[in-house]
Amino acid sequence: MSRKGLLPRDLQRWRMRLVMTLVFGGFVALTARAAYLQGWQNDFLTKQGEIRVQRIVDIPAHRGMITDRRGDPLAISTPVESVWLNPSEAEATPGQIQALASRLGVEPDDLRAQFKDKKKSFVYLRRQLPPEVSAAALALDVKGVYAKPEFRRYYPAGEVMGQVLGVTGVEDKGLEGLEYAYQSWLAGKPGAKRVVRDRMGNIIEVVEQQRAPKHGQDLTLSINLQLQYLAYRELVAAVAEQRAKAGALVVLDARTGEVLALVNVPTYNPNNRATMTKDRSRNRVVTDTFEPGSTMKPFVVAAALEAGVVTPQTRIDTGPGWFMVGDKRISDVHAKGVIDIAEAIKVSSNVAAAKIALDMKSEDYWSMLSRAGFGTVPGSGFPGEVGGRLRPYESWRPIEKATMAYGHGLSVSLLQLARAYCAFADDGILPKLTVLKRNEAALGVRVMQSDTARTLRGMMEAVTQDGGTAPKARVMGYRVAGKTGTAHKAAKGGYSADKYIASFVGLAPVSDPRLVVAVMIDEPGGKEYYGGLVAAPVFSKVMAGALRFMAIAPDAPLEDIPTPSSVVGEAT
Repeated sequence: MSRKGLLPRDLQRWRMRLVMTLVFGGFVALTARAAYLQGWQNDFLTKQGEIRVQRIVDIPAHRGMITDRRGDPLAISTPVESVWLNPSEAEATPGQIQALASRLGVEPDDLRAQFKDKKKSFVYLRRQLPPEVSAAALALDVKGVYAKPEFRRYYPAGEVMGQVLGVTGVEDKGLEGLEYAYQSWLAGKPGAKRVVRDRMGNIIEVVEQQRAPKHGQDLTLSINLQLQYLAYRELVAAVAEQRAKAGALVVLDARTGEVLALVNVPTYNPNNRATMTKDRSRNRVVTDTFEPGSTMKPFVVAAALEAGVVTPQTRIDTGPGWFMVGDKRISDVHAKGVIDIAEAIKVSSNVAAAKIALDMKSEDYWSMLSRAGFGTVPGSGFPGEVGGRLRPYESWRPIEKATMAYGHGLSVSLLQLARAYCAFADDGILPKLTVLKRNEAALGVRVMQSDTARTLRGMMEAVTQDGGTAPKARVMGYRVAGKTGTAHKAAKGGYSADKYIASFVGLAPVSDPRLVVAVMIDEPGGKEYYGGLVAAPVFSKVMAGALRFMAIAPDAPLEDIPTPSSVVGEAT
């Protein structure tokens, strides 16, 4: 065989050996690699595999329930679902996007843009949907679309409890009202579990529960929902009848300091956020201040009695119904002549109250007001509480001291005012307020001597009798005491000539006081604006219902109350 014939055959053998060597070498390399991965990298590979099919997901914890003092639900958490998208893995036809947008109630163009943003791996499409809506969206079987369970707050009493409870956000955190104030108590802590998902993201197996959810704690309020409904109904009716700008009302248990009802008008429905505006969401009882007018007169008399400046028998000459303090005139609606202290409270004489204040040391009057809680936050537990305005007595000028006797030159919240009147109801003791149900009596602070408190109760009872400023506050079967207030609203540069705050604060039954009710009507727009005509009737209806609800025994004859032929208007 020639040399030329041997060369191709040797080349073929060399090529065959090379290929076999490469194949064998590759097989050895793969075997070695497999052995290495199986023997030394097993944990790493197992972890990587698990990452691709297993996930750690939250187990939602429901928020604590809020109930009234009898256990009626006021705020509960209901299960909902949020639909979300992983754009990085999402795939959808134009028809699927259109259908998904329709079922979720979103704009197709917006949804299409979210699908195109491949840099993101998580984006919410809709939050807190009913489970059936979420299920309808997932039924479209769109790749990259998932759902997660959540909870949403529901408020059975709606607008009746709007400003009291407030609302939570989509993350189930309190934003307003008691939901905000007691966030740490009500909020739960989510748990965690390891699950196996299929390629569509559906959970097919729960591998383990890593952490159990810690549900929020329930909160029991001092509010009586039945009484709350009554107070709301009467206040809404009064604001409408008087064509007023707003109204506020609070009912306190004078012995325990519990808030039994608290309502504001206008209000909003926390189940419908569209009704929630800045004006409607204000808890006026707690956050708004106003000049209290003649409702302050019992305090100046109490301070004078304690300081020994007057006695119940002291008579005061109110002259022609006015007198001058410097270059300022203080006047009554009608001239009263010489009257005693009880008559001064009954007919609400500005002149008498101012003269009593001017005969007193400023420190004595200030001390009474300060002990009664004016100028300090009430501490009930509501967020946004204000302390009002009570200036240091060292800065009082004579005219300021005189006008403060009938409620001008200082400011209070309605809650402050109601709490202060608890001292008259509980023989001089000022209770510590609470919006939570109290199972035992709370220690209070003594504001005045018990004899002083009982004396003022008797004087304020006369206010509701014929010849007083508030006979419309009377309640059939019960002795009622209280005080009217009518004050011009403060305006730029002074006081408005035709805008008023009408108020009434009272207690019952006088023989053994239990309840204090305070009513404020802001800017009554009808012909009447006196507290005895505008606020006192609301007090009467709410107090009557509250006494019946609480089964408090009558302390007066059960007979019809005659309609008063006339009502004395207090000076403003």
